Amino acid sequence: MDFICNLPLFMIIASLFTAALCLLLKRKAAYMVHSFLMVFLIVSDALVLYYTFWNGHFTYKMGEFPAPWGNEIRAGVLECLVLLVFLIVMLCSVAGGYRYLIWEIDESKHNLYCALLNLSAAAVCALVFTNDIFTGYVFLEILTLASCGLMIATEIGRIVLAGVRYMIMNLLGSSLFLLGVVLLYGITGHLLMVPLHDALAVISGDPSMMLTVTFAIGVLTIGLAIKSGLFPFYFWMPDTYGWSTPTTASFMSSVVSKAYIFLLIKVYWRVVGIELMDRMPIHLIMLTLGIAGVILGSVSAIRTNDVNRMVAYSSAAQIGYIFMSMGIGGRAGYIAAIFHLLGHSVTKSLLFLVTPRLEEVSSNSMVFKDLQGSGLRDRASGLFFTICSLSMVGVPVFAGFSSKFLILLAGWERESNAVFSVIIIALAVSTALNALYFLRTVIRIYSHPEGEEGESAPRHKPEYLIPAWVLVAVNIFLGLFPAIATSLLDSGFSMLF
Repeated sequence: MDFICNLPLFMIIASLFTAALCLLLKRKAAYMVHSFLMVFLIVSDALVLYYTFWNGHFTYKMGEFPAPWGNEIRAGVLECLVLLVFLIVMLCSVAGGYRYLIWEIDESKHNLYCALLNLSAAAVCALVFTNDIFTGYVFLEILTLASCGLMIATEIGRIVLAGVRYMIMNLLGSSLFLLGVVLLYGITGHLLMVPLHDALAVISGDPSMMLTVTFAIGVLTIGLAIKSGLFPFYFWMPDTYGWSTPTTASFMSSVVSKAYIFLLIKVYWRVVGIELMDRMPIHLIMLTLGIAGVILGSVSAIRTNDVNRMVAYSSAAQIGYIFMSMGIGGRAGYIAAIFHLLGHSVTKSLLFLVTPRLEEVSSNSMVFKDLQGSGLRDRASGLFFTICSLSMVGVPVFAGFSSKFLILLAGWERESNAVFSVIIIALAVSTALNALYFLRTVIRIYSHPEGEEGESAPRHKPEYLIPAWVLVAVNIFLGLFPAIATSLLDSGFSMLF
């Protein structure tokens, strides 16, 4: 076996090892170890992506033990591409929000914060690469607990309350996911994805067993929908994202919730099989809830008077786009879902890094009326917020336009006039609502307050500008060259089974 085939396992082990190491270090050394880890993970994942692009996917069996005692890691183009974007976003989130971490977290807690970041990186890598649904559950729990720790690191009362609420909802989601895993194991006797798929293919031939299979997959889906924030389970988002540190909010909204969705997609394709999924009502339910999330999440964003909560509510709408694409079904629908997942990941992470800076130059207020002129006081942050807003609305050149266009094409390919008409209406209404609250905010931050000329604030430190431009570059690349990304995604889905 080529050495590169060992890298996915090394990535997980290195993340776990450095998580423990950070507990023994002081602040600067801990952040340095975390930075070196992220660079190692990005380079390793890029090498695996290159390898799988030319040689196809591979499965790494740990310990040479057969199932159910053994465990497997699987890597292909799809997994590596998604993980590469996750890791870039995570590195940029920490680097871009480092200044706020120094301000908001006690000196004695920074090594613990870095340990939780590395533990989260291990969990994300494992969720992406796992070929075993029970291992997926284990790292779901690890990621949930690490995320809660990242939230409450500032030890502010309202953030602790939001963290408790987040943990309760996520533990409920994890419990439902585990129930789905137990049901699948009970009717198939397998936990590895390929044997599970083969067993379900046989069982589904018996009409009397379809209800049990549908119930198991439905319970599993509800669990991950709760954890990712699909309507009507998104009410924890405003407090979770709105009150956390910029780095935590950026990481959780852009990586954590998306990792849950990616695991769900792997279960659909590698465990259930897309043909069997089409025989279940789950796609229709996801389409309905996705559209509801798109509309109601946007309405909630319009009604709030706080820019950070507006960005948080918009996350619920963007999660709705992803589930709506999955609900369309077919390879085109899932490609559109992953593309939107990647585009939203880079865009939303930058938004949560930018809004605190706009608050900083507006007398530390997130209220819309106080933000007036903040884009003039800090032109760099105003520019980044505008770019992200244009992408979220779906203006050409940016990733948001390409993802919405792919959703439209996916609906067209399903050859159902009713579904296609509903998708067109949903996209039109949601785009109008997105424009209403994002462009309204852009106009406000560039409007001169009365009696003020809008002088510029001091320039950002380099650690903010470089991560911001990296995220902008990825966004524009996805917007200008969507064919490259969709070609890789199509190749990745071909390798999924």
